[in-house]
Amino acid sequence: MASETRLAFSHPSERAIATAGDTPRDRISLREHVREVEIGAFQAERGITQRVRFDVVVEVLPFPGTLDDDVDRILSYDRVTEAIGAELAARRVNLLETLAEGIAERILREPQALRTFVRIEKLDRGPGAHGVEIVRSRPTLAEAPDRPAEERPHPRVVFLSNAIIEDAGLSEMLDTLAAMPAPLILCLGAAEVPAPQADHPLAQRRIDLLAIEQNAWRLAARDPRAKVVGTRTELDWAMKNGQVCIWAPSKIVLDAVERPTAPPDDGLALAAWFAEEIEACELLVIGGEPPAESAVPARSAAPGSLPG
Repeated sequence: MASETRLAFSHPSERAIATAGDTPRDRISLREHVREVEIGAFQAERGITQRVRFDVVVEVLPFPGTLDDDVDRILSYDRVTEAIGAELAARRVNLLETLAEGIAERILREPQALRTFVRIEKLDRGPGAHGVEIVRSRPTLAEAPDRPAEERPHPRVVFLSNAIIEDAGLSEMLDTLAAMPAPLILCLGAAEVPAPQADHPLAQRRIDLLAIEQNAWRLAARDPRAKVVGTRTELDWAMKNGQVCIWAPSKIVLDAVERPTAPPDDGLALAAWFAEEIEACELLVIGGEPPAESAVPARSAAPGSLPG
């Protein structure tokens, strides 16, 4: 029992050796790789970075021929650090488990990789290190049935002015928008009432984002087809199933690696940022002018003259 306990807290390389089978495998390892990361599900972990330590072991099949001192014939250590960096850059995550899964998946895409041990620990959450360790192998990934790659939908993001929310022809306008090609996602600004003010910028950002979400629920009450949606998973499902969405921005904005530079009380600029993030086919502004700068095609329309 003592040896099992010692092994449980040993470096992943020792665990790899202890669980090795009869087939000899080479191993490469990364020890005590520390990065400053914004991660965590608690509110106290948002808007700040903390030190996170990565220990990774990758088991690989020995190269069958002569290496000739050629770096292209091995799985380079750089590929491991690149997998960590790519996963950190992809999105903000709440859970170490999610981050570890993503890193393991990237590593196992390498042709030489057979099995990987990934340990991640937070170093600033209190005394000691708080972490997780996972083990993943190529056969585990191969057990999933092969599925053809699905093309990501490119929705139409429509920004509605506050006047449109109260327009008597709102339902007819949604009929027209929903009949247009591409999934439909509606975006709004805050209602034209003063929002509470806070002295701290992070608190004010939350307040301004929630003000937009309050307006989203006001719109949803006008037409039952439009559902308030705040997560990327639910948005993906809705786009594939023809549901009209109203974007609630808090989670996607706060979880983004590259957050919008515009203040959250600028609803149109926020919608333009979101349209780029979700790879929209266009940004359509109804009841106003399109933004001066937009990474996706942008145009405006009057409520009674929607283009096709």
